[in-house]
Amino acid sequence: MNSTGPLGEFLRSRRARLDPASVGLPPSPVPRRARGLRREEVAALAGVSVDYYARLEQGRVGNVSDQVLSAVEDALRLDPLEREHLRALVGTGSAKPRRRPPARPGVRLGLRTLINAVDPVPALLQGPRMEILAWNRAASVLLADFGAMAPVDRNIARWLFLDPATRTRYPDWEEIAAPTVAALRSYRNPRVPDEALERLVGELSVASGEFARYWADYRLFEHGHGRKRIFHPAVGVMTLNYETLHIADSDGQFLSTYTADVGSPSEEKLRILMSWDAGPVDPETATGERPRQV
Repeated sequence: MNSTGPLGEFLRSRRARLDPASVGLPPSPVPRRARGLRREEVAALAGVSVDYYARLEQGRVGNVSDQVLSAVEDALRLDPLEREHLRALVGTGSAKPRRRPPARPGVRLGLRTLINAVDPVPALLQGPRMEILAWNRAASVLLADFGAMAPVDRNIARWLFLDPATRTRYPDWEEIAAPTVAALRSYRNPRVPDEALERLVGELSVASGEFARYWADYRLFEHGHGRKRIFHPAVGVMTLNYETLHIADSDGQFLSTYTADVGSPSEEKLRILMSWDAGPVDPETATGERPRQV
């Protein structure tokens, strides 16, 4: 019996990525038909029967003890985000509760004010489905004219996979695109139906073979901090630091900012770029809606 549910899909993807040698298994005398670990190898590493692990992948074991889950997590070398995801799929109650955000999230007045106040630091507010909810002038200069986009297109995932210009904007496009899909994967919870997310994933899977491939990898990612190379035709390539701030009481919204190392060539390029377009941002344009208290 093949496992067809979300739990089986996730567990198969995790054991498929593991090299048997990396977990201390000797070379197999029988050629492997697929990459990664076999079910019986995961079962042995976790200290459970092969039948029990097979039924776990098939979602047929009912309640799973914390001890067994921990053993499976260790056997599959899951990181903290993956462990949380597994427990959400199993439904143990150990994962953080998550509710479905509204299809059109609102933006608090204080957040809009903050985003405009930090200019010329580029700042971009997104929802958990990668919706672009608000941005400042600097973000439009650095990345794209989000105000000129149709509201449905104001989504980082749509922008990355459907706009060819992003492959020039990001010299390391794959290093940006893959984590974006992984963040969508991480947010998706099969126990909390989200029609807007499923529609987005479906449309992008059909429109982009690369998106479909990344989605099938079942990689998980949570936005944090790091560095990105961004190209702008006016100044060339800049290496910028990004920071992600998760917004409390916002149904999963997060703020991304971009800065350059002090004294670096990228800082000079960013300063020059921002000085060339120093006009104020229109709050109505930068949120796609008239300002209102939320």
